[in-house]
Formats: sequence, structure tokens, C-alpha cells
Amino acid sequence: MKQKQFSDEQIVAILSQAEKGEKPIVEICREHGITENTFSRWRNKFGSVGVKEVQRLPELEKENARLKKLLAARDLEIDACKELLAKNW
Repeated sequence: MKQKQFSDEQIVAILSQAEKGEKPIVEICREHGITENTFSRWRNKFGSVGVKEVQRLPELEKENARLKKLLAARDLEIDACKELLAKNW
């Protein structure tokens, strides 16, 4: 798998440079050696996210994965309890 050339913080900096409107997007893309399609993908992914939010994003994804695992375990326990209670004694 190809390594990323730009960090998330660098991508946000490039997007904020474009939002300022000092230079056209085509020129910004040429300066950084990216295509306009890449720029559009970055804009869709990061939108108007700031640097602090981008730095916190992996932490939030990790927490979200942990919570999903907890929810799945809880659902399994509930299903097992329902199955046990549904048996005719």
C-alpha cells in the first residue's frame, strides 16, 4: 500500500489556503503536486475541519471502535438471556 505523501494536518493547511481565495485552486494544486481530483476528494473528506479536529480524529475512531465492540457484546448477552427465558421449563 502506498504511503501518504501529505499528513492530515498538511491537507487541512492546503484546503485552508484555498478557502482564503488568494490563489486559484489550479495554482495551489500545481504548487503541491496534486491533481484537482485529489483536491476535491480532500475537500469532501475534510470539508471545513480544523487542524485540532483532524488531530483528534484517530482518537475518536479508536473510541468509536471500542464502543461498537461493547455494544456488540451487550447485544449478544441480551440475545442469550432472551433465548434462555424463551425455553419452556
